[in-house]
Amino acid sequence: MKATIVSMVAASSLIFAGAAMAADMPAAAKTKCGGCHALDQKAMGPSFTEIAAKYKGDKDAVSKLTANINKGGAFGWKAKMPMPPKGMNANEAEIKTMAEFIAGLAK
Repeated sequence: MKATIVSMVAASSLIFAGAAMAADMPAAAKTKCGGCHALDQKAMGPSFTEIAAKYKGDKDAVSKLTANINKGGAFGWKAKMPMPPKGMNANEAEIKTMAEFIAGLAK
């Protein structure tokens, strides 16, 4: 039952977030993260640009983002639900790529 509800919420979020997804985003941003995050507008979770702004100027942004994606949580955002550990079962390479992509948005 929970899986069905989460799937329905994720699918509806994709409809709204899809318009804001950029073509140059890593594949994981679209397939693993896109159900809850959009490039520049809040969806179920904060936008990638909001996350990038939070870490702007932090020389350890990539390692912090990598650690946060791995452990999951709310991280002080008023999200509708906390992010699960490793997002949607992202692997280490996808997590590192996402962390670098998000941190790069702040430049």
